[in-house]
Amino acid sequence: MLPDIQETYIVETPEQALALLNPLRAEMLSHLAQPASAAEIARTIGETPQRMNYHLKALEKVGLVRKAGTRQVRNLVEVLYQAVAKTFILSDSLNLHPDTVQQMKDHGSLAHLITIAERIKRDSLLLMEKSDASENVPSASLHTKVRLANEAQRSAFVQEYVELVKQLAGKYGKDGDASETYSVVLAVYPEPERTAGPEQPARPVRDSNEKVREDGE
Repeated sequence: MLPDIQETYIVETPEQALALLNPLRAEMLSHLAQPASAAEIARTIGETPQRMNYHLKALEKVGLVRKAGTRQVRNLVEVLYQAVAKTFILSDSLNLHPDTVQQMKDHGSLAHLITIAERIKRDSLLLMEKSDASENVPSASLHTKVRLANEAQRSAFVQEYVELVKQLAGKYGKDGDASETYSVVLAVYPEPERTAGPEQPARPVRDSNEKVREDGE
């Protein structure tokens, strides 16, 4: 019998830290609280089973996931994997300078932002095809700006932001009989300086379904 999944796992090796801060592998871990196969994870996040299998083996090699059995699917035997914990924390024993840790976290968050942006674009194009075919596609988008004075205020804003999203997702995400799953993608990042030039009109993004993710943890 497999041991129960831990609430929190302390990441103690650089190899684990690097694997965890890879945005794709971090997203895979978020879907492995329950045993799942490479094919299941691939369907969930829109990747190929071959790519998921490669990353699952890499995560297993550094001890962040473990094999959780097998399952017969038609003529194939699927290997099931499970994360060793629900959340992961970088250990002080890594002896990384705090600035280095923060830089690693920021880099991982920004890389994940790029991944999510690409996924929104891909999903939006597919949904627009349905809309062009006269199919009703409910969607919503929101863009706003907030001015934050210092690091303490930024940190407080992000914490409250995450908690409010958790509450909202929990309130509406408990209905197991829901006929559709909707993607909710939210992001917070500093507005980059833009080169001088004519303003381009913003094109609304059609959201379709996604998890809430806490980056930088």
